[in-house]
Amino acid sequence: MALRITCLCGTNAMQLHGTPAAQANCHCATCRDFYGVAVFSATAWAVESVTVSGAENARFQHPAKQLSRTFCLNCGDVLFGTNRLGMRVVPNALVARAAGGVLDAAFAPTMHLFYRERVIDVADALPKYLDGWDGPLHAGQDHPQPWLGL
Repeated sequence: MALRITCLCGTNAMQLHGTPAAQANCHCATCRDFYGVAVFSATAWAVESVTVSGAENARFQHPAKQLSRTFCLNCGDVLFGTNRLGMRVVPNALVARAAGGVLDAAFAPTMHLFYRERVIDVADALPKYLDGWDGPLHAGQDHPQPWLGL
């Protein structure tokens, strides 16, 4: 699978190759603060699966955590973040925009992470891990099959 994504103004582009290593909605306070969202919906990719073109982007390193985000200097759109594992974390909003506003099922979240820290409740059938993907689930959910993508 290959998908071409651009920032809002089109100055920067990314090509995603293969399949994401993880697909999640993250509710942690760090993602909420760092990305300015109530829930950060994204896919995580190996570095070699993301090709960036365009010279009008910059990287911001979180002042205290092993996180950074790369954004367009022209429109401010976040192209991707880099997590503590060195993976490229691409916001699902960009992926959906590239597909005419609809998030393809191949990129849809498969779980919620850090649901304990949520600021809004979400009513869906996805597993809601209170902490990381291998930890306990939100009350009332059975433990699904272990997910080996992370």
